[in-house]
Amino acid sequence: MAQQRLEEIIKTRQEKVNKLRELGIEPYPTKVDGTPRQIVLALVAMGKTVEVAGRLMSFRGHGNVVFADLKDETGQIQLWFQKNNLGDKMKLLKYFDIGDFVYAQGKVVKTAAGEISVDVEKYQMLAKSIRPLPSAWHGLKDIEERYRKRYLDLVLNNDVRDIFIKRSKIITLLRSYLNDKGFLEVKTPVLQPIYGGATAKPFITHHNTLNSDLYLRIADELYLKRLITGGFHKVYEIGTDFRNEGIDRWHNPEFQMLEFYWAFANYEDLMLLSEEMLSWVVKEVTGDYKVKHDDKTINFKTPWRRLAYKEAFKEYANLDIDKIKTKDKVQELDSIYKEKIRPKLIDPVFLIDHPFEMRPLAKRSMENKDVAETIQLVAAGAELFNAYTELNDPQDQRKRWEEDMARGKRGAVEFQVIDEDYIMALEYGMPPTAGWGMGIDRFTAVLTNQHALKDVILFPTLKPEGGDNNGSKKNR
Repeated sequence: MAQQRLEEIIKTRQEKVNKLRELGIEPYPTKVDGTPRQIVLALVAMGKTVEVAGRLMSFRGHGNVVFADLKDETGQIQLWFQKNNLGDKMKLLKYFDIGDFVYAQGKVVKTAAGEISVDVEKYQMLAKSIRPLPSAWHGLKDIEERYRKRYLDLVLNNDVRDIFIKRSKIITLLRSYLNDKGFLEVKTPVLQPIYGGATAKPFITHHNTLNSDLYLRIADELYLKRLITGGFHKVYEIGTDFRNEGIDRWHNPEFQMLEFYWAFANYEDLMLLSEEMLSWVVKEVTGDYKVKHDDKTINFKTPWRRLAYKEAFKEYANLDIDKIKTKDKVQELDSIYKEKIRPKLIDPVFLIDHPFEMRPLAKRSMENKDVAETIQLVAAGAELFNAYTELNDPQDQRKRWEEDMARGKRGAVEFQVIDEDYIMALEYGMPPTAGWGMGIDRFTAVLTNQHALKDVILFPTLKPEGGDNNGSKKNR
């Protein structure tokens, strides 16, 4: 019944399109007959003539007076159509519907009911809506429908729009901070002959002309460090990475990363910079250092606690990791950490000095050769960034990768592989360097109090609708 009703509405609206054209009015014009400004500006322009454009969100009245609510990305204002102003042009309003894009010009006034309105003197259809907007959206039982049709989610839910405005602000602030500190923004390849820079499973594609398999990058790291070898001292990239992994609350196969590399610095320098940069971003975006996330409050006021990886196991798992002696110590420790320790770290904590086997690209500590100079910032029970003093010894780097590949032969699902060109770059000499990488999606989720990454990614990865794993339609 609902489908039949929808088909009737679409048919009626298409007939309106046809009728407008018969009357010499194009329902999808190539230009606006005016210069519309933001609605937020019109709301404070009492007594002045304004021009606005947006989507009709309501449409009521008939005959000599019609009211409509017009919405753009900055706000909403009432349009007041009166026959006294418009004469015979009032008749055209019967071809308008909720969802249409409309331009209007008129003086800003208050109605008898006290509503700020544009007393319309001129109007224009900008785009006819054939398909009606849903009457309810945010509370849909099938929440994935909102992700699939994000454009409707944004139209109908201002709070969703605000999340993505904040996300954009976060990226702008991070970029501004790094630029002010003398970092150079660069772009590195997304298609790579060898994947590297992280421990993750890649996506594979094929280039027809070269007849070569290529990988979608899992990290920007190895190319950014090549630039340090090339003589740049501070570089960063905000880009998209891809990892062929499961989809859950904190993971999406396609995600946005900020990575930067800093010559002549180490992980101590990174912790100081991270505190300054991220606490500033938190305050600028939320207005406070305290952020609510789910049922917890996270305090980003600095300084942040520093906790050695080994000590975290003693404190939260009552375990001495030195007593774990297995060939696959890395995997065993990681499982314990994710299950028993990470969920308990709510306020920002620098988890530092991981066993060197866990970080094939990090330099060992000069004081304790069993650990690497590493950092994980953990907050809200989630890892927000990884950073470390970079390994720049080419022989040590080769050995680490060989050991990691040996783990793969023993059954590890994710392991790093040898990149001979990168080792060659190290052989030419890379200065002492500190590197840092953070997922924009997770950081945004924490700052906007969203439970899952899907709520801060405009178009998250979803299984094809109505299809199997190859995207083909299923027989029903």
